[in-house]
Amino acid sequence: MNRAVQTVGVGLTDREVNQLAARHFENTQLLESQWESEISSLKETQKREYKDFVMNVQEHTQVTVGPAFMQRIRAPSDMAEDERTSHNATRLEESFTIHLGAQLKTTHNLRILCADVLDLCRHKLNKVGGLIVPQPQRLQTAMSLYSNSLSGMVLLVDNRLNSYTGIKREFARLCGESTDFHFPDLESQFETIRQDGLRANEWRAVQKAEQNLERISSSSTLSCGSSHETQQKEGKQKNLQTGDFYITRHSNLSEVHIVFHLVVDSAVYGADVTSRHPVIMGLRNILKIACRYDITTLTVPLLLVHEMSEEMTIPWCLKRAELVFKCVKGFMIESTSWGGSETNTLQFLVPKEISEEAFTAFCQMSPQVFRVSNPLVLNASS
Repeated sequence: MNRAVQTVGVGLTDREVNQLAARHFENTQLLESQWESEISSLKETQKREYKDFVMNVQEHTQVTVGPAFMQRIRAPSDMAEDERTSHNATRLEESFTIHLGAQLKTTHNLRILCADVLDLCRHKLNKVGGLIVPQPQRLQTAMSLYSNSLSGMVLLVDNRLNSYTGIKREFARLCGESTDFHFPDLESQFETIRQDGLRANEWRAVQKAEQNLERISSSSTLSCGSSHETQQKEGKQKNLQTGDFYITRHSNLSEVHIVFHLVVDSAVYGADVTSRHPVIMGLRNILKIACRYDITTLTVPLLLVHEMSEEMTIPWCLKRAELVFKCVKGFMIESTSWGGSETNTLQFLVPKEISEEAFTAFCQMSPQVFRVSNPLVLNASS
């Protein structure tokens, strides 16, 4: 195809190149469909094998000597060994223990991480004696899947519910690296969310129309008709709004069970984000869901971005970090009245491109915003 494009006007005409491009596209789509069908069939086979394995284990729980089917669980494929090894670099990290509340104090663990957000989803290569074995973190995440201490993270996305571009595409690729034995695949979850999104937009349009009707005189027939048309138009919208989020569940990721896909726009790169911004309110709603459904470890992007850009100077970063710190602190204090489980561990994630100077400034700012637990030092008298 590349050779054909280079020879346009020399050996081939524009029409011939267009026909060749159309055939190339059709062959690519056919090949992708065949591979997707084979992968889907393989995943279904693995799910059936896993179900049989679990049933056999249940039947032989009283057997002293393990049966023949009790073999080592397969680790992730080593086909991407070079890629996995490249993500095993040491990351900056700082931890604090904080107290919140005036009379009834609650204790929380605070952690500031400097890493790629998808490192929390990516399985790291772990070799012992030349053999690839599952990393301990993977086992810990699997054991807590049906516990009261789930792990979640916030992934910033655009308002389109798909996995075609950007970080969403990379996240979908990580989800598809191994079979999820407990939850539907990512695309199936997206389809369910699309249906729920349509109903949510319809409800939102009805609420907005009712508010508008209260301000419009009942004698204005034209205005009422216009409001009804607007309600129908907004109710059919498929895109989400800034501050909305949707949830996907996973059992095949490295350190998280729940992913909150928070919708953001280009405004988060500006300097005018306040505590009433839709993205900040979205974080509040995410913390509320975490408290209600036993998500005790939550990872939040401290700067509300996953990648650094030229306009993000150190003053900009410090101002944004202070805003998020103070807002999250208020939400955590407010969460005591929501009921449910407390978020014991809160991780603030900063982009891996951040400088050590900025990271140190974040760590120094945290004790100023939160009440850090200081050790009691006793001097022994002679």
